[in-house]
Amino acid sequence: MRAIQLHEFGPAVNLVLDELPDLKPGPGQVRIAVAAAGVHLLDATLRRGEPGPIPAPTLPTIPGREVAGVVDQVGPGVHDGWLGRRVVAHLGPVPGGYAEQAVCDVDLVYEVADQVGLADAIAAVGTGRTALGVIELEPPTADDVVLIPSAAGGLGWLLAQAALEVGARVVVAARGAERAAKLAELGAHLVVDYGEEGWEQQVRASYDGVTLVYDGVGGAVGRTALELLRPGGKLVMFGYSSGTPTRLTTSDLVDRGITAGWSLGPRMTALPGGIPGLAYRALERVAAGRWRPLVSTYPLGEAARAHADLEERRALGKVVLEPAPMSSRPTVRPYLQTDLEETR
Repeated sequence: MRAIQLHEFGPAVNLVLDELPDLKPGPGQVRIAVAAAGVHLLDATLRRGEPGPIPAPTLPTIPGREVAGVVDQVGPGVHDGWLGRRVVAHLGPVPGGYAEQAVCDVDLVYEVADQVGLADAIAAVGTGRTALGVIELEPPTADDVVLIPSAAGGLGWLLAQAALEVGARVVVAARGAERAAKLAELGAHLVVDYGEEGWEQQVRASYDGVTLVYDGVGGAVGRTALELLRPGGKLVMFGYSSGTPTRLTTSDLVDRGITAGWSLGPRMTALPGGIPGLAYRALERVAAGRWRPLVSTYPLGEAARAHADLEERRALGKVVLEPAPMSSRPTVRPYLQTDLEETR
């Protein structure tokens, strides 16, 4: 099989395409002929060898933890009804996604409905589950004016759709004219470019502030978003793509009369069904057409370019590698929700 390997920590160009032996599934495992592999900012952190929420891998390593494709082999103890099924899986802390094949425990696999593209399934199983956790912990309402500063990213794009669905007035923002122009497709009430000086004045002129901020940017942008909150408003933090979290103090909370909190970690795992439940419900949203993921795709061999575009904020939405066209993959069995549980 072909796979992207990292032999030395460092820049994106260190990601190289290698030829490796085919994988064999072990007991309780399936092998997936990968058609889509998710790329995450955490992958870039690990590639650079920097500290992160999970330990740096042993080199050489195949990065990536989100895969979708067709089951083409099953290991001992796995029902052969899984063969030929379109599936998606999050591999957890174990890498191995940037490849033509991946193996994982069958308990980590979700079947993908026929109407859902495999790249969209990748967006749902990782980014989507996080977005769903954020809105289940801190749901928007029809009375809210919601600001999403990172709406051109995969997570912010889904949060905006969730807020629009409940009837909230939604302000979406991104850096740069091209990314801001893409946001027009969401149908939000106001689109702003936070790369322009004074962008916050556009928000104040339209709504005299906001009531809810979904902050995945942090830094100066997150701080400006916080200052746009009306008394009684809420800052919901779930990341800091700028490199630093939004700066705030207890005085901000007291003087401004706002609340703020972090929506990842133990709070999210305590939701019904935990992280697997969130992934399943996110896939259901995509299958039902309630979420339309934004995806940027790259050939497997261009993983270095995908990483560079993600780090430099050139990529839109969820970044996905495509190892090979589905036409070269095994025959796909029809999606049959009724017999899914029988094959676990």
